[in-house]
Amino acid sequence: MSSTARGGGRYAAAVVAALSVDGPIVMAAPLGLGKPNGLINAIYRAVAADGQRPMRIFTALSLTPPHPTSDLERRFLEPFLARQFGEDYPVLEYVAAQKSGTLPANIRVHEFYLQSGALLDCAAAQQDYISLNYTHVARAVADRGVNVVVQLLARDPASGRLSFSCNPDVTLDLLAAIKASGRQTPVLLGEVHPDLPFMPGPAEVPEGLFDVVVEPAARSHRLFGLPRQPVSDAEYAIGFLGSTLVRDGGSLQIGIGALSDALTHALVLRQTRNEDYREIVRALWPEVETSPLVCDWGGLGEFQRGLFGASEMVMDGFTHLIDVGVIKRPVVDDLAVMGRVHDGTASEEDVALLEREGQILHGGFFLGSHALYDWLRSRTPKQLGRIGMTRISHINELYGGQESLERFQRSEARFFNTCMMTTVLGAAVSDGLADGRVVSGVGGQYNFVAMAHALEESRSILMFRAVRDTPHGATSNVVASYPHITIPRHLRDVAITEYGIADLRDRSDAECIQSMLSICDARFEGALRAGMVRAGKLAEGMPAHAARNLPERIREILAPFRASGLLPDYPLGSDFTACEQRLVRALGWLKNAAAQGKPALIGRALLQGHSDDDEAMARMGLQQPRGWREKLTAKLVTLALRETQ
Repeated sequence: MSSTARGGGRYAAAVVAALSVDGPIVMAAPLGLGKPNGLINAIYRAVAADGQRPMRIFTALSLTPPHPTSDLERRFLEPFLARQFGEDYPVLEYVAAQKSGTLPANIRVHEFYLQSGALLDCAAAQQDYISLNYTHVARAVADRGVNVVVQLLARDPASGRLSFSCNPDVTLDLLAAIKASGRQTPVLLGEVHPDLPFMPGPAEVPEGLFDVVVEPAARSHRLFGLPRQPVSDAEYAIGFLGSTLVRDGGSLQIGIGALSDALTHALVLRQTRNEDYREIVRALWPEVETSPLVCDWGGLGEFQRGLFGASEMVMDGFTHLIDVGVIKRPVVDDLAVMGRVHDGTASEEDVALLEREGQILHGGFFLGSHALYDWLRSRTPKQLGRIGMTRISHINELYGGQESLERFQRSEARFFNTCMMTTVLGAAVSDGLADGRVVSGVGGQYNFVAMAHALEESRSILMFRAVRDTPHGATSNVVASYPHITIPRHLRDVAITEYGIADLRDRSDAECIQSMLSICDARFEGALRAGMVRAGKLAEGMPAHAARNLPERIREILAPFRASGLLPDYPLGSDFTACEQRLVRALGWLKNAAAQGKPALIGRALLQGHSDDDEAMARMGLQQPRGWREKLTAKLVTLALRETQ
């Protein structure tokens, strides 16, 4: 059967099709942006109302807009969220039920990647979480007997063709795994969103694949846009240090977040304002130009050949890198041609083929700000053809049947990922806590770390902040050990904090410990070193290295570049207005100050007079405070604005 449902009851046919499967419903939904939230909610409501029909949902990254948890957050967030997501954004109802503890007994939700930190205290989500490498998801879901697949789709206005668009990643592999196993093809239900960019190539949907396609209502909700976050001094330091390890002519994978934005901005400056870029790097690392690590593995020059992007996730940063000519090295799926390119014997015909058909970026899924979606929609067909959205088995591993080709395509790859903590022996903690609770998930990180060791001339680079602020003060993210790890120490490679780079590959344990101590915060080096000496892993009397590793020094180094505009708070653009950006800085300062001691903070706030920033106070609804609570809030915001001017 194949039908198109339109009109006010546009989900009716899809819900009927989902309920028509025999036995329990086992529904798979893509991660992130590819979820058809309205359709999922309609199926969820129908099964919840039944109360008896079992349903399991297999998915990941169930994106939900942030929810204010305090009066200050409400004052700032509510106007922003209304603008960012619209008044009618369909929040996933199963997530709300999980958080409130009201998920119906006949429905279970299994995720393999959680929205970062959002479900730490949700018992149902923690218990039903499935820890998987991203490349194993399709196999795992197929083995669970999936019989319903839902997907958000894009339709090409000119041809009417459909595309998986943002999420061909797991769906393509899942359908292939089901077919190979001989299992019955699931019911496929799609919903078209008019703002979702149409992506050609492997992401195009074969004619008649979907059983029901729900067309958009007259007025569709906005796509989920991730708000871009400000970049701190520590994050900028990490990004610029990391950028020195990228070699022209190589390949690049990066994740998402402020650290990735900092790395992207560093690479953009390296290409467009090279002298300014070198000045910043030298300020952070005076010996950079003679460093064997940079000379052997990276560089500081502009990108003449350019890079090929091979990243499971395509985020805003890639659009900037393409626009300035950093991502521009084309590849084709032709082993002979890529072999000749690798050997330096490419013919004129090979070069012409690369120019005509080559792709400069392969991705599994895209997710980012509304600016990313706008950029993709503005591309010409030829420009879109340079971007290959494809299955995750092609992106995240070498062993899918085209290993020789992919080795040529991904030559001299640099895989940049983030982690929360790293042990002094080089093991990384990226997804979970000591008590077993999951913060996010493994995703593709393990795959890329392993691939870096398998590919010649390639490196895995894990970036993390040396310290984190807690209500109890600063805590080191370089630790002696941790009960949970994501990347084992035998796969250690490169670790970067704001204080430097630790080259850990093939080093002895003692060498590794010394390198990690050299990039930790000075306040924690002594205790870490003493612990390793007691354990017999480090000799006594070894020289200390981290004496100058303090946040104040990083701020001092970067202050002139901040003042000159070279290091803006939002290097890839911002979803906040100028007024909101001031408030983000102020509220961040206020949060940190409160963690250090509320009585002292309140005492300082009570001494404040009228705010000089009437616009910001009006934006927070505090221009004419009433009652003692609101007046105190106004004084706290006034203090924070003055401290962060």
